[in-house]
Amino acid sequence: MRRLIVSGVLVMVVYAVAFVIGTAIAAPSSMSGVTQFFNPQMYGELYGGITGDWQQFGQLFTQLQSEWFWKIFLGIITVVPVVFLLHYVVVGPKIFSHDGPQIKFFSRFMIIIHWLGAAGFVACAFTGLLIIFGTYLGGGSLIRFARYIHIAGALLFVIPGIFMFLLWVKDMFPTLYDIKWIFILGGYLSKKKKPVPAGKYNAGQKAWFWLSTLGGMVMVGSGYIIWEMGINLDYVRIAAMVHNVLGMMLVAFLFTHMYMSLFAIKGAIGSMITGYKSKDEVDHLHSRYKYDLKS
Repeated sequence: MRRLIVSGVLVMVVYAVAFVIGTAIAAPSSMSGVTQFFNPQMYGELYGGITGDWQQFGQLFTQLQSEWFWKIFLGIITVVPVVFLLHYVVVGPKIFSHDGPQIKFFSRFMIIIHWLGAAGFVACAFTGLLIIFGTYLGGGSLIRFARYIHIAGALLFVIPGIFMFLLWVKDMFPTLYDIKWIFILGGYLSKKKKPVPAGKYNAGQKAWFWLSTLGGMVMVGSGYIIWEMGINLDYVRIAAMVHNVLGMMLVAFLFTHMYMSLFAIKGAIGSMITGYKSKDEVDHLHSRYKYDLKS
């Protein structure tokens, strides 16, 4: 329990530091005080620079930005939760015994890195949605503040994101039995509890890994281009389109990851707190994984 408290405090401290650094970088040096800090003129210049005139990518970007991006995001945050709600009601969660032998899956360092990265990632995802729907939420200080949290979240994600990639990449390459897992959707459409073909990580977790780490870094890079506005205008438009399209995929997968961790598998979130999974869960959901009970 003491270690968990220390880890939680560390997450909050790092998040606070990242926020301070992010706002310091984002805010012009001439700003002072709350009123100047949330200067709306800055954002007016930002939007004016992005939309610009209708040059090579201007018309495409303007059409996507004004007509399609917000509608697709709205569809994702509406349809995906409804699908998962139906799954929970019709199929129900997987329930495994958490008594008996416990198998170590994650080191303490992995757990801390995961939660640090998750804090930044979730902050970016939800503030990003606020920004997308900012016009319909009335704009104002809430949306301007969300932008700074968005930058702070990105800064918080970068270092843990790199560590997550280095720590997990060796186990994330596809295998032949991942194809079977995809065809049966990991057995999640069946109420029966049967072993499914997966190693330490299944095909869904592998897809999420590559999208969240490499995709997350692309989001940070494209976001920097959008914010800096220091290069060719067409590059900024391309970066904004990439940022939005990739953001749609990341939000959909984030919702999936959260549903699987919190609802679809009872007690699954515990493994990212203690570092251990029960033998019953591993034998069914990771049937190809060779483990050592002594570890």
